[in-house]
Amino acid sequence: MTRPALCEPATDFEAGALARYSRHLTLPGVGEEGQRRILNAKVLIIGAGGLGSPIASYLIAAGIGHIGVLDDDSVEISNLQRQIIHRETDIGNPKVHSVARIALEHNSDVKVEAIDQKLSKDNAIELFTDYDLVIDGSDNFATRYLASDAAEITGTPLIWGTLYQFSGQVSVFDPRTGPMLRDLFPEIPDADSVPSCAEGGVFGALCGVVGSVMSTEALKLITGVGETLSGKLWLYDALSASVRTLGFSPDPQRTKVTELGEYQPVACTVEKPVAQLEVTALQSMLQEQEVLLVDVREGWERDIVAIPGSIHLPLAKVRDEAVHTIPAEAPTIVMVCKTGVRSQQAVEIAAKVLPESCRLYSLAGGTLAWHLQVEGEKISY
Repeated sequence: MTRPALCEPATDFEAGALARYSRHLTLPGVGEEGQRRILNAKVLIIGAGGLGSPIASYLIAAGIGHIGVLDDDSVEISNLQRQIIHRETDIGNPKVHSVARIALEHNSDVKVEAIDQKLSKDNAIELFTDYDLVIDGSDNFATRYLASDAAEITGTPLIWGTLYQFSGQVSVFDPRTGPMLRDLFPEIPDADSVPSCAEGGVFGALCGVVGSVMSTEALKLITGVGETLSGKLWLYDALSASVRTLGFSPDPQRTKVTELGEYQPVACTVEKPVAQLEVTALQSMLQEQEVLLVDVREGWERDIVAIPGSIHLPLAKVRDEAVHTIPAEAPTIVMVCKTGVRSQQAVEIAAKVLPESCRLYSLAGGTLAWHLQVEGEKISY
């Protein structure tokens, strides 16, 4: 089904651009008019990371006239495994600068607005109003729901994608014609319901698969060719090389979003709240009493950085009841992981097994926070 094109065609088409875009010009349904629509389009990309990299690369190559890219992060070495627009020389620089460099090198006619900020309630409405289309390549629930609500309020089509380990999802939330994120997932999930990519990992090349699908949906919306993923959820499993598409409809009982709300995920409910220990508190505690530090990360993570004096017991072994091997006579036990997510799970498990006399804590911010605050060096992996 052919849908109305999102963008009006540009009036000018330089003769020198004919050869560059010739493969689009010969496509049925795209042609010269479709390419002129692409040249006239304004697209905002949220995130210049795993998804933002292939999205920006393909939209720059396609000739999108104006690209805004929004991201307040800097390049870290752990990004380079999948975020293909960044180079080793970019480490420490704002991620958005990489997008501007790629445009200059690959297609200098594309204007890139590098916005070194995060999406917030303060800038979302204004930003969405300025662009024809928004592509959400963010990596957290709060930003995804904020983006969907801003799209609904402003009437701006939104392309949405997510990654986790070996799987990805894509949909189009077009407030002009179809359902939105809250029709599919009404509430922001619990904070700890899905581990982040930093904790759970992501297959590097998966970013290219999902980001390319998102770029394809963008070009379809802009040119009006084909049928988009509005009202559909595209699911890809890299391990089984399988693809499924699920349909969904607007919820007739849902109240339409008319203003931005709060976007902090609800804390996950546990049987007993996990006691958190800040780095400074742990430092003082280590000077005053006997403390057993239990690192629940994988062995390769400890090879990168570890807190001196900690013992190693991976979370998988904690789950397999090897928690019994922790010396029960230790009066204070502090579980440690990378950022504080797995250590909370370890505390919950250990609390059911170890004597009640043991004081159990999870180190807030994990090993990375310890190394930054104690050693004064930021570690990324």
